[in-house]
Amino acid sequence: MALRTTTAGKARAAKIGSLSPEELVRFYRLMYLSRKIDDREILLKRQQKIFFQISCAGHEALLVAAGMAMQPGHDWFFPYYRDRALALAIGQTPVAQLMQAVGADDPGSGGRQMPSHWTSRELRLVSPSSATGTQCLHAVGAAEAGRFFVNHPKAAEGSYGPGDYRAFKDVSFTSDEVVYTSIGEGSTSQGEFWEAMNTASNNKLPVLIVVEDNGYAISTPVEANTPGGNISRLLANFPNFHFAEIDGTDPIASYEAMKEAVAYCRARKGPALVHGHVIRPYSHALSDDERWYRHPSELEADALRDPLLRTEALLLQEGILTEDALHKLQKEVDDEVRAAADVALDAPLPLVANIEKHVYSEDLKPTDAVFDTPIAQIAGTPDQTFADAINTTLHDEMRRDERIVVFGEDVADLTRDLHLKTGALKGKGGVFKITAGLQTEFGSDRCFNSPLAEANIVGRAIGMASRGLKPVVEIQFFDYIWPAMHQMRNELSVFRWRSNANHSSPLVIRVPIGGYLTGGSLYHSQSGESIFTHTPGVRVVMPSNAQDAAGLLRTAIRCDDPVLFLEHKRLYRESYGRAPYAGPDYCIPFGKAKTVRPGTDLTVVTYGALVPRALQAAQRLQHERGISCEVIDLRSLSPYDFEAIAESVRRTNRVIVAHEDMRSWGFGAELAARIGEELFHDLDAPVRRVAGMDTFVAYQPVLEDAILPQPEHLFQAMVELAAF
Repeated sequence: MALRTTTAGKARAAKIGSLSPEELVRFYRLMYLSRKIDDREILLKRQQKIFFQISCAGHEALLVAAGMAMQPGHDWFFPYYRDRALALAIGQTPVAQLMQAVGADDPGSGGRQMPSHWTSRELRLVSPSSATGTQCLHAVGAAEAGRFFVNHPKAAEGSYGPGDYRAFKDVSFTSDEVVYTSIGEGSTSQGEFWEAMNTASNNKLPVLIVVEDNGYAISTPVEANTPGGNISRLLANFPNFHFAEIDGTDPIASYEAMKEAVAYCRARKGPALVHGHVIRPYSHALSDDERWYRHPSELEADALRDPLLRTEALLLQEGILTEDALHKLQKEVDDEVRAAADVALDAPLPLVANIEKHVYSEDLKPTDAVFDTPIAQIAGTPDQTFADAINTTLHDEMRRDERIVVFGEDVADLTRDLHLKTGALKGKGGVFKITAGLQTEFGSDRCFNSPLAEANIVGRAIGMASRGLKPVVEIQFFDYIWPAMHQMRNELSVFRWRSNANHSSPLVIRVPIGGYLTGGSLYHSQSGESIFTHTPGVRVVMPSNAQDAAGLLRTAIRCDDPVLFLEHKRLYRESYGRAPYAGPDYCIPFGKAKTVRPGTDLTVVTYGALVPRALQAAQRLQHERGISCEVIDLRSLSPYDFEAIAESVRRTNRVIVAHEDMRSWGFGAELAARIGEELFHDLDAPVRRVAGMDTFVAYQPVLEDAILPQPEHLFQAMVELAAF
């Protein structure tokens, strides 16, 4: 510290800011380490010992500054694939990074992720995907979860009894934690980025968003991505934000900006965004050659701003390191990286036998026997509709577990609390009234409205669930689930698998689905469940009656997997399927079908709104033709109960697979194929399918009735199959 008391020391302090000489040396060492790992990976790629390479080169000063301004193991990090230097700054080792590069059985992904997808549970470094921009919403959700636990500290304590995923979730929080996320400038064109900015701003969340602007999205220059070529100018009017635009190749400017931004977030003033102008001295990835689209003069100008060279010059000019000391430090790092590469190359490869491990939870599966509970017989309990059963189950589960939060479009009773407290207005509670009363009973931090943005709903829920909350979110209509598809397919479904179970996101997505609405038309009548059953990592269920809805929803909430819970709109208040409420602990395991009508002559396998229509057709068949038809309600689509199907087909020797969605490429095609493959010798007739037409659902009821399968269609198929 004596240096600071001299004139020379004061001048040096002005040049190195609030960093001490020792901290600046560490700063440079981390930058150099990052660059040397990049270079080693490039060498290994050329030796065909790794299979992909994407570098952090040119971004090092900005990212080391962020890492040194934050608190590893205290704050949370949702990075993207340029963030090598950040990961090193918060404690990830070169060995871990190089093990991922060579495809070894690395602890962060088990050989599943490409290089540069940093993951560590201990460092709170959350597994990213290759999709650009999606992680911003996860960071927002994680920040919301942290705030929730501060306001509800008892919610983080202990387990909530048998059949509860939280027994396996380490919930920890601090009142001043900050959540980091980063994005390339090109990715700010993505909708998820703007949706994250929206919620971070509205809710004044402690999120630090770092924009690493190297001027290019692969080969597309910044001016083609961003109006005016500068994202900071577009963001300036977001309220509650702290903004900084800096030269991200300057280590001192980067550190001071990051330090100020983190302090702003930690003081709970709101979110912060640091826009750092960096360079990209290497191509986008090793598979890219930027010389095809960048002029040599531009590359030469970038080279003059190399943050590594700038920091070296600062260390030498200020006498913090001599040339000999600098070379010694560089040699130490070179040796460390070389040794780390040797360790990575000698590391064991992942086992083929473990490919399916962590697709779903190994701790608490929704198929487990703990979820097979009896119906509680409550004398005098009135019958409930399908809709009422879901509403009652949500109330009971939220009373049981303070970590359950419900949000989506219009799910709250009232957003403006003044009217909620006075009782002057009845409130909404969902367009189908399924969530009515939840906000009134549990408050606005446990049931609230989201922006009209489906990716926002699912992306935030992923971040919340990764921190230990149990979001039960609603997509208002299945027809509008598609903006969330990116989050569901590229993030939610693979979150556990890609991180080698370091992270998971067990949440429930409730979705009203289907037609038969008389006027629902093509934007309120869609099915499409086969698209999601085709996605590993997510469970899909679709009950047809009140008791099944309650039992399956409770299992969905208590299990350790993400669940897509499909609710057929036509069934919400139909007389079919009404039943007494089965009690606050009634669960049904997934993958267990239900025989709703026994029979001997043929089998119908179906689910959802086709269940009552199949029963109607089967009753007519018995009455008019004396033919006995067994009807199986699958209830659970992924997993599904093939044993129940096989047992029935072995007795009846004839089978119809019926579903509402269009016939071609549907869920029934998989069932029919498997039945034909595994039960061929038990069949006395071809497998028959009854389904919707290969078109869209029309508004005019005459057309709708022709497009969707009706009891008459099922009856005719039953007659023809029985006569085969």
